Amino acid sequence: MATLFMKLVSFFLILSTFCLTTVNSEPQCHNFKSIISFGDSIADTGNLLALSDPTNLPKVAFLPYGETFFHHPTGRFSNGRLIIDFIAEFLGFPLVPPFYGSQNANFEKGVNFAVGGATALERSFLEERGIHFPYTNVSLAVQLSSFKESLPNLCVSPSDCRDMIENSLILMGEIGGNDYNYAFFVGKNIEEIKELVPLVIETISSAITELIGMGGKTFLVPGEFPLGCSVAYLSLYQTSNIEEYDPLTGCLKWLNKFSEYHDEQLQAELNRLQKLYPHVNIIYADYYNTLLRLAQEPAKFGFISRPLPACCALGGPFNFTLGRKRGTQVPECCDDPSKYVSWDGVHMTEAAYRLMAEGILKGPYAIPPFDWSCLSSEIKNTQNSLMNN
Repeated sequence: MATLFMKLVSFFLILSTFCLTTVNSEPQCHNFKSIISFGDSIADTGNLLALSDPTNLPKVAFLPYGETFFHHPTGRFSNGRLIIDFIAEFLGFPLVPPFYGSQNANFEKGVNFAVGGATALERSFLEERGIHFPYTNVSLAVQLSSFKESLPNLCVSPSDCRDMIENSLILMGEIGGNDYNYAFFVGKNIEEIKELVPLVIETISSAITELIGMGGKTFLVPGEFPLGCSVAYLSLYQTSNIEEYDPLTGCLKWLNKFSEYHDEQLQAELNRLQKLYPHVNIIYADYYNTLLRLAQEPAKFGFISRPLPACCALGGPFNFTLGRKRGTQVPECCDDPSKYVSWDGVHMTEAAYRLMAEGILKGPYAIPPFDWSCLSSEIKNTQNSLMNN
């Protein structure tokens, strides 16, 4: 009898342990129902265009922007699709519509608040520090406020809203790059700009924390591009001192070190948040290295050799002229954008964004990596064919 009793006790202990493990463990694979996006021109699918004065439209309102995939301008800062578009296609979703100016759009599978020119920090904060820019006043806080105000139109009840947010892939940027761009472009020195980094990261962290409180469970948080490889910066800081350049890539070493500094600080903060919220998935998107590899081995990926010029811009050794005003001259574009990494000197071509998206979605440039094992076979088939289209 005692032996039977001990066996029963052991059985129930094992059963209890199994049940506790099952209840408390979070699934590694998540079948997302939609995408919620915040950020700047890297993810803008038409918001800046919708917010613009019709008498003073931005360059993305005109060809050749959008020429490759859409065959007309869509407000995207490229010749075709962006990283967010490839993510949506990868998940079997329609392309994520811009929120501003598109209130009648179908937001069931996603909504995008990213605005070209947007900053992480408030415009007034930057201008107090002598960083002036005329592009947009839509900071990350403004985008987040728009999202909260839009919830009654996106879901029918608080519980439905929480469910929607909980089952969304929340794309946090890229955001913060313009805070640095504007500071560099008005002549701030590197030490002054480094002082912005913890403020930018704190702003991103606060937005993630607020969204976690609203139910957010999966965040994809991109780091910065390698600024030293940007055609705009290569033109702005062009020098005869060859020691300034990485011999492997032709990129400016000191600017890439700045990007690395931002990314190290961002990853440290994301690790801190992950420990605070272990039930949440916070994934770092390594935009730096997934783009840097294209500068290191351009021919391997079908691009023309370094230094990497812009496909669609004006003159100079990199086919880019900083400070050119809109309408003063129509740029001459390359015949085949798929051979170029840089589209207009600041933004990438669809071909480059495709490879970046593949590096994030399929690895190894997402930390921790995505697990797509639970997705339907139909979506997996879409994944297999996406990067070849």
